[in-house]
Amino acid sequence: MPRPRPNPTPPRLSPYLLGAGLTAALIVLLLWSLGSGHMPFSPGEILSFLTSYLPGGETDLPETRALVLGGVRLPRLVTALLSGAALGLSGAVFQGLLLNPLADPYTLGVSSGAAFGASVVIILSLSLPALPFLSSPLTPALGAFVFSALTLAVVVALASDGDKRLSPTSLILAGVIMSAILSAGISFIKYLAGEQVSSIIFWLLGSFQARTWTDSGLVLLFFCPAMVVSLLSATDLNIMTLGFKSAETLGVDTRRVRLRLLAAASLAASASVAVAGIIGFVGLIVPHLVRLLTGPDHRSLLPLSALGGAVLLLAADTVVRAHLPGEIPVGVLTALLAGPAFLMIFRRRMRDLTRG
Repeated sequence: MPRPRPNPTPPRLSPYLLGAGLTAALIVLLLWSLGSGHMPFSPGEILSFLTSYLPGGETDLPETRALVLGGVRLPRLVTALLSGAALGLSGAVFQGLLLNPLADPYTLGVSSGAAFGASVVIILSLSLPALPFLSSPLTPALGAFVFSALTLAVVVALASDGDKRLSPTSLILAGVIMSAILSAGISFIKYLAGEQVSSIIFWLLGSFQARTWTDSGLVLLFFCPAMVVSLLSATDLNIMTLGFKSAETLGVDTRRVRLRLLAAASLAASASVAVAGIIGFVGLIVPHLVRLLTGPDHRSLLPLSALGGAVLLLAADTVVRAHLPGEIPVGVLTALLAGPAFLMIFRRRMRDLTRG
């Protein structure tokens, strides 16, 4: 008599329980981050400062300390958590669309396109100082948005050639091609930058140094519609994971839904790249972990991935800002920590599937 096979599927957590845990962790982490740094703040000072934002509220903090909290530290932390949420959402959408748990915003070349656009603007602002509008701090962000949109348009055009359904395989191949081309372009730009290459390299490594409320508002401006569109399409995305024929039989316009979700995920990813540079592995590992814990239902997977991305990136930025002797780019830390962690998770998953 054959021995029954072990079930490789781990027990699932309730999405509501995980959501409550991530929300509580995000609040605690935000308060801890506000108090950490070269100028520490006590819980009482933080509470006094936060109550000043309420109607009729005031703070008794000295003007310098209040400026550090409200003008320097809080905008940076909000930008970091919004960028993490955007990357987590983008990764979850791409993994669902491409039916590939290893997909992330870099798979379709969207992040590479945004990085290329910002790099082009940076080097033009250095070599063409006579154009004053190039010195605007928003110009790299605008360049990132434009080139990420162009990259997505080219990827979709390549994948649509002879295949009106935009199959995941065609999209991945087109994205790999575009990523290779854009990576070469970024290398060429760094070569042309000469002595100014350090500024481009530091931006490409990902950092939240000197981020302002303008950066936070920019990410929020594009993250909110991306989240709304993604949540409204979550049920269709669930059906599409069954396959093209099954989805079309059930009345889902796969091409329209795929284009809509591609635009939303690309918008979220490019917003993060525009203000912080390239930060890897957040959009890859967070949706994968959430899927392992709660299951593949995108109605809960999408918001939970956004919450998880916010927690991860805020924690990483706090570590590099307040708990390391020298502030390294946050993208380096996420790659160093999340990369090996993801390899262990992937190896364990493959071992469980082989035993099953």
